[in-house]
Amino acid sequence: QVQLVESGGGLVQSGGSLRLSCAASGSTLDDYDIGWFRQAPGKEREGVSCISSSGGSTYYADSVKGRFTISRDNAKNTVYLQMVSLKPGDTAVYYCAADLDSAGITTAQVTGIMTERYYSYWGQGTQVTVSS
Repeated sequence: QVQLVESGGGLVQSGGSLRLSCAASGSTLDDYDIGWFRQAPGKEREGVSCISSSGGSTYYADSVKGRFTISRDNAKNTVYLQMVSLKPGDTAVYYCAADLDSAGITTAQVTGIMTERYYSYWGQGTQVTVSS
């Protein structure tokens, strides 16, 4: 069973950048596809981006396409989410999650929606706040 810990959140001004990290322990990360989700106050959690276990396939929600970049370093057991040109609407708690079966990224690429139920393991989240 893999344990996930997010870090890198914080307070940034509109137009700024942050890099989130998702560090894994208890299992090798290269067994899992990884997704990033976010939940803003009063809103449902939404999928932001995901990456296949090899790093060869990625998906981005339209709201972040061109501004966010997902990557992974399996040697370091870590997945990253580089966020630039941040907007107040990006303010949320960001979660990373692990999918063992690759159903999550496949479904997202076909439907345009990341579905939580494909992700079995979740981190505790890191807060990102973008001020205007």
